[in-house]
Amino acid sequence: MQTLTKQSLGWIGAGRMGYAMAERLAKGGCDIAVWNRTKAKAEPLTKHGAKVVNQLEELSTKDILFVMVSTYEDVKEVIGKALTKGKPKMVVECSSISLEGSAELRQMLAKQGVEYLAAPVSGNAKVIKSGKLTFVVSGPKSAYEKAKPYLDMMGMGSSYVGEGELARIAKICHNVMLGVVIQSLAEITVLAEKAGMSRHAFLDFLNKSVMGSTFTRYKAPALVNLDWHVTFTPKLLLKDMDLGLDSGKRFGVPMPLASSTRNLIQEMIGHGLTDEDFSKILLMQARASGIELKPENVEVADGLAS
Repeated sequence: MQTLTKQSLGWIGAGRMGYAMAERLAKGGCDIAVWNRTKAKAEPLTKHGAKVVNQLEELSTKDILFVMVSTYEDVKEVIGKALTKGKPKMVVECSSISLEGSAELRQMLAKQGVEYLAAPVSGNAKVIKSGKLTFVVSGPKSAYEKAKPYLDMMGMGSSYVGEGELARIAKICHNVMLGVVIQSLAEITVLAEKAGMSRHAFLDFLNKSVMGSTFTRYKAPALVNLDWHVTFTPKLLLKDMDLGLDSGKRFGVPMPLASSTRNLIQEMIGHGLTDEDFSKILLMQARASGIELKPENVEVADGLAS
């Protein structure tokens, strides 16, 4: 644990994701100070040994400063304030921002001699609590080696994909697959039900087969019981599908499945299915198939238990 705790860490953002990530570092014995716009949301971290600060400037001289906030505008604002009275040795930016925003941030930090890693994540708060969060990381390899123990402490591990903003491309590719897979899963689940199967029986078979995955197991309870507790909204997924299609145009890669799925997500939003989970696309597929779904009220494991 000596190598994990010797660096001083700063953490910006204690929302659903940021809180759970910072909590794992605090529980692991790290020297970590946390700032959140609403301080009260971060306060419970103190019981795990974290320090909650009043001002962003108090994080300015940390060895590694992690950032997990909502938008690129938020990222620029909080990092700008954090650097007004000093500078950290490294910034690890974990939010979902564009390639252009990430490159701009890298350039800004380079002028101040601050190392920068783009480190977007795969997972949500429940995935973090189960220890299954993963990171994809790009930037200087030497910086990655310094940050890696802390990234790994927050989940299953991290993948280094190269220099610059390649991690942002990887995350876009990941989320395009998320959209295509949820649509495919909705199609086959509705097909099975209309043929006479219960959703829980079909998904039990699928999840035990070679086609089952962490994702299909995780989404099974929602699809069986029509629980649309939000993990990722359709509007956010649409944004990422558009980023993926833009990248396809930029690099000359045809993306017919992604394009069709993007239009179905847009249709879903047009029907007002915007504020709950993106897996609600199952209802759109059911409507198109002429059936009305009802919760099956069956307890289904999500596969996240350690």
